Amino acid sequence: MSSTTEQATGARTWSVAEHLDDILTAVQPLEPIELNLLDAQGCVLVEQVTVPVALPPFDNSSMDGYAVRAADTERASEASPAVLTVIGDVAAGSSGTELTVGPGRAARIMTGAPLPPGADAVVPVEWTDGGTGAGPASTMAPHSAAPQGSGGQVRVHRPVTPHAHVRARGGDVCAGDVALEAGTVLGPPQIALLSAIGRPAARVRPRPRVVVLSTGSELAQPGEELAAGQIYDSNSFALAAAAKDAGAIVYRVGAVTDDAETLRATIEDQLIRADLLVTTGGVSVGAYDVVKEALTSVAEEEPEGEAAEGEEGEDAEQAVHRAHVDFRTLAMQPGKPQGFGTIGPDRTPILTLPGNPVSSYVSFELFVRPAIRAMMGLADLHRPVVRATLLPPHGAGDEEPAPLTSPEGKRQFLRGTYTGGERPEVRPVGGSGSHLIGALAHADALIVLPETVTKAAWGGEVEVVLLG
Repeated sequence: MSSTTEQATGARTWSVAEHLDDILTAVQPLEPIELNLLDAQGCVLVEQVTVPVALPPFDNSSMDGYAVRAADTERASEASPAVLTVIGDVAAGSSGTELTVGPGRAARIMTGAPLPPGADAVVPVEWTDGGTGAGPASTMAPHSAAPQGSGGQVRVHRPVTPHAHVRARGGDVCAGDVALEAGTVLGPPQIALLSAIGRPAARVRPRPRVVVLSTGSELAQPGEELAAGQIYDSNSFALAAAAKDAGAIVYRVGAVTDDAETLRATIEDQLIRADLLVTTGGVSVGAYDVVKEALTSVAEEEPEGEAAEGEEGEDAEQAVHRAHVDFRTLAMQPGKPQGFGTIGPDRTPILTLPGNPVSSYVSFELFVRPAIRAMMGLADLHRPVVRATLLPPHGAGDEEPAPLTSPEGKRQFLRGTYTGGERPEVRPVGGSGSHLIGALAHADALIVLPETVTKAAWGGEVEVVLLG
């Protein structure tokens, strides 16, 4: 990271790529822990999981019907059904060994029930008379209401082949198979597999705990009455929602007033539950941009011996530098003022974003989202990036509007609506102002104009970051 002096003199403007590289170099994946399956959803598995028991663990019926010897049904037809003696029921959850199906015999069997000894196939109940002596059955009578209990005779109207309607032992996975590889993201299907093989928990990298904090004495909370000069706090809600969408466990802190001591105390209170801190506002060059002041105090006042503790091979000055929060000017629009560093005894990463709503959200997508996903141990850190044809905004009228413009030397991110397909298209939505949150709500993409592009003509191809 650059020194504070260098930034104060304005000697350096950082590119988006440089700032992101610094963040991803400093942010490390969280240490693995054992989590219950539902708590592990969305997390990255850190171990290879093998199957301890075959799935299914025994041959079982895939239908409600009759367990039979296939040979006893090979001549069965509507005109001349095979008549078999019913010897009892095999229910799901039973051992399946209570009955043995011999020649000319059948056992009523329920879906999921183990195939009894002697049987090698299952006849669906719809292929039989259900033991009623009438025509084809549409359902199986309950055990308590079955003709002659679960005895009597059943007429089979269609033949079955061996193993028909039987789920074979190990037909899904066999004992010793690899169930899931390390690096797998645990979604509902993977949770289902782990539970099916008897695993109550998984060793994963946990979802990071992200504290989102907005600053500004002008901010009121939604639901409150606005006083003169106040606006509602949208940033903390937007960023908390974005962090949750990225996979984090999120704690949103109500807006903090423009007072350095109050902000510092709030940040220090939040460190105990934060793997990552995200602030918005107070990082520009105004007289009330107190984030710089508060975070600089946190870094500078940390005792050198305390800062160096546990840092083998580092001297005290280097250890203090690790706690430094670096405020930068980036060659981007919106989102020029940014800050990044680590603070507190655990060197908790902190990203300080600008306060304008669009600036903070774009900054989150570019810098915070990749950091969260890196902490989770995910391989894919970034939103998808595609190429698309740039078209005028909807409602532009018959006259073609002027081309999009961008300041030279800055990477600009404009809100857009994207249409995929064989010939992807993107249209700008709203203006370029960093306060225009209404347009942001209707955008599903960011149109990227590189530092060397000052004008983008309609019909040309542009880079697009997909947000949805």
